[in-house]
Amino acid sequence: MRRRYLIALLGGGALLLSDLPCDDPNIVAAFDELRRSGFVEGQNLRVEGRLPNSEEETPEVAAMLVASGVDAIWTGGYPRTHAAQQATRTIPIVSMADDMLLSGLVSSLAHPDGNTTGVSILATELDGKRQELLTEVVPAARHIAILADPRVAAPEQLRTLESAAQTRGLVVSVEGPSKPEEIVPAIDRAHASGAQALNVLASPLLNTNRQLILDRVAMLKLPAIFQWPETAEAGGLAGYGPRFAELNRRLRPNLRAAGSMSWSPARMPR
Repeated sequence: MRRRYLIALLGGGALLLSDLPCDDPNIVAAFDELRRSGFVEGQNLRVEGRLPNSEEETPEVAAMLVASGVDAIWTGGYPRTHAAQQATRTIPIVSMADDMLLSGLVSSLAHPDGNTTGVSILATELDGKRQELLTEVVPAARHIAILADPRVAAPEQLRTLESAAQTRGLVVSVEGPSKPEEIVPAIDRAHASGAQALNVLASPLLNTNRQLILDRVAMLKLPAIFQWPETAEAGGLAGYGPRFAELNRRLRPNLRAAGSMSWSPARMPR
C-alpha cells in the first residue's frame, strides 16, 4: 500500500510560507499537478500549511514545519527555500525559484547534491523584454516607472533596464517596495512623478500582492506589464512569461521523486 505523504506547503510568490489563499489560481494549479502525479488530498496526501505574519518569521515557521514531521517540503523563492534548507538537511525540498544555481540553493542543476531540487524560472531575464513590450504597447509613454523588490532585483539589473530605456529617449524612475504596505505608496510616487507606464518586475512579493497592484494601477489609469500571463487575464494590461500551470507541470517529476525517495541523513552535508 502506498504510504501517506505529508507535504509542507511553504509558499511565497509561488508556494512557500505563502499569504496566497487556497482558492488562488496558482495554488489551484499546483494541486491539480499533484493530483496528476497521484497525490490526492484526503486519500494519500495531507497538507500542513503554516503562514508567517512577516518575512522575519519565515525561519521560525520553517522550523515548526520540520518539527511537525513532514515527508517533503514544497517551497518557492530564495528566502523561503533558504529558510527551509536552514531548518533541515534531510527532508526533501522541492522549490521553484528564479535561479537556483546562481543564488546558491543548489550547486548543480543536473545533479543537486543536497536535499533540494526543483525548477529555475529565470524570471528576471525577461524583465527587459517586458519593458521593451511595454514601450511598444504604450508608444506615447515617455516616462517608464519600474516597480522592483530591492531584495530580488540586483542593482546591475536595474542599471541595464534604465540604460535600455534611455537609449530609446525615455525617462526612467525606480520604486523599490520591500514590504506589502510599501507597494501602494511606491505606485503613487511613480504616478506623481509623471510615469505613464509601469514595469512590474519579477518578485514573489509583487506577485503575491498582484491584486493590490492591479487595483491601484486601474484607479490611476496607469498601464502596467507583469511577470505572469495570468495577471494580465486578471485585469492587467499585459503579462509576458511562462504560465504558472506549466511551471507546476515541470515540477511534477520532482514532486514524485520527493514522495518516493529515501534520503539518507548520512549522505547529507552537515
